[in-house]
Amino acid sequence: MTASAPGAAQNFRWRRRSVLPGFGLSLGYTIAYLSLIVLIPLAGLAFSSAQLGWSEFWRIATDPRVAQALWLSFSAAMVAAIVNTIFGVLVAWVLVRYRFPGRRWLDAAVDLPFALPTAVAGIALATLYAPNGPFGTILDDWFNVKVSNTPLGVTMALIFVGLPFVVRTVQPVLEEIDRETEEVSATLGAGRWRTVTRVIFPGIFPAILTGFALSFARGVGEYGSVIFVAGNIPYLSEIAPLLIVIRLEEHNYAGATAIAAIMLVISFALLLVINLLQSWSRRWFGHV
Repeated sequence: MTASAPGAAQNFRWRRRSVLPGFGLSLGYTIAYLSLIVLIPLAGLAFSSAQLGWSEFWRIATDPRVAQALWLSFSAAMVAAIVNTIFGVLVAWVLVRYRFPGRRWLDAAVDLPFALPTAVAGIALATLYAPNGPFGTILDDWFNVKVSNTPLGVTMALIFVGLPFVVRTVQPVLEEIDRETEEVSATLGAGRWRTVTRVIFPGIFPAILTGFALSFARGVGEYGSVIFVAGNIPYLSEIAPLLIVIRLEEHNYAGATAIAAIMLVISFALLLVINLLQSWSRRWFGHV
């Protein structure tokens, strides 16, 4: 009787950890839902690509057209995510720390890429940056810079669709930072730059990494807003998602599956690195 008492007490303590009832049911529903929506489709993709054989998979992966499309998709998404991180933090800072006429309109305008269909955004960008468009003409005549039908156009489209992810991730974290800590830092003799780098930045850095990851992930898989402004020229402005669609239209399902599997592996590896950086930043800034 006494031997079972510790086990019963431990079981009782484990049950008390759950504040709300229905943990088993909700956990089972969560796992089933994620399996049906995420895990099973990804497993099917991995299974289909495994049937190709290593030699065929490697042949598709090393094809120059595929390699160039993958390089453009990931490099443009990375550059767009970096630009969005820098300016997204600035936009979030202005929206949180300052009050000015039209602030609410500006705050609502940040969400426009969320609401607009990607095709509408692509058509708008193509119209503006076309060789005979208002911005395209100025950039071409004055600076000899072409946006339409170039990798720069792809990057511009990804910047447009990815900016809200950074702003909406950093903005609520900035709102939660107590301004009294900044006043205390100034009272203790810290300058503005030291206050920003040692007081404000450690608190928002994990959110910045999250916004960067979301912007990058959106850019890698973006399709609708890119195809209108990119020109879709092979070896120049053709992105990997478009190449997958082309392979499907050619009934080359093996090629489409292989490209999708490569994108999945690279995206998973990059997001894993970003998550590790987030964990490291929380531990590091938590001790600072």
